Amino acid sequence: QVQLVESGGGLVQAGDSLRLSCATSGRAFSGLNMGWFRQAPGKAREFVSAISWSAGSTIYADSVKGRFTISRGNAKNTIYLQMNSLKPDDTAVYYCAADLRRWGTGPYDFWGQGTQVTVSS
Repeated sequence: QVQLVESGGGLVQAGDSLRLSCATSGRAFSGLNMGWFRQAPGKAREFVSAISWSAGSTIYADSVKGRFTISRGNAKNTIYLQMNSLKPDDTAVYYCAADLRRWGTGPYDFWGQGTQVTVSS
């Protein structure tokens, strides 16, 4: 089993930056493909970004491309989502996800509890 814990959310103004973190526990981190998703009030959950274990490949939703960057920590048991030039439309609960076989837009087997990001105009 894999446990994921997100942190780093908060209330910021448009144009500001935030860095989200997702720490894993419960099993070896090795081999886990990871992703970030978000869900705004009244909307379906949507894909934000993902990073593969094998090659460290990354992909992004068009809505965040050029503003968000996904990365792994040196110990590889943590991933980050650096969010720059935040917009009010980025307001959502952000979820970390992990899977041993799939990556990209998913589906993913393991999910964190989410962290709230609120961007005021």
